[in-house]
Amino acid sequence: MKKIFLILFVALVSCSSPKDFNLKTISVKEFKDFIDDTGYITSAEEYGWSFVQENVYDYKVVNGANWIKPDGINKSIDSLPVTQVSYKDAIEYCKWAGVQLPTYKQYWELVSLDDRLIVSDNMYPISAVKSVNIVGNVWDITEPVNSDQVRLAGGSLFCSIDTCHGTQEDRELYVDKETGNIHIGFSILTE
Repeated sequence: MKKIFLILFVALVSCSSPKDFNLKTISVKEFKDFIDDTGYITSAEEYGWSFVQENVYDYKVVNGANWIKPDGINKSIDSLPVTQVSYKDAIEYCKWAGVQLPTYKQYWELVSLDDRLIVSDNMYPISAVKSVNIVGNVWDITEPVNSDQVRLAGGSLFCSIDTCHGTQEDRELYVDKETGNIHIGFSILTE
């Protein structure tokens, strides 16, 4: 009988609740540190192009668009969320940093605790990491639970009440593991 109680105690103590974690959006500067340390080549750099979305409906393939130049022209700003990254890129960053991506459920549980401004309704441009709630700034890559496809969470600056509804938890938007875009980034779980 003592063994059962001990196992139950260990199981209960080792479980973490969402309140034990925070979400931290990865900035261009933090991603640059990873690249400088490892020499990693992102999916967009490997392909030589990526998608650049101009609004909720219009996008184009742009040669040279990657995390350094998300629109293919202008250099990234260190304080902004890193974009033009894929799930594959986010996972490599997580391995390097010893952290993990949130699941879709964890993402929404944690952002509900953040009382900073939610960027939405086509507010331009993308905001600095520390100034706003991560919901509605850039789409966040989440860890797939039962799928090969990656579910994006939180919406982006292109979302509005009339269009993609990305700032709503029940919105479903999936991408493959190598897709990046000018408004897709990632956040990690921190304690």
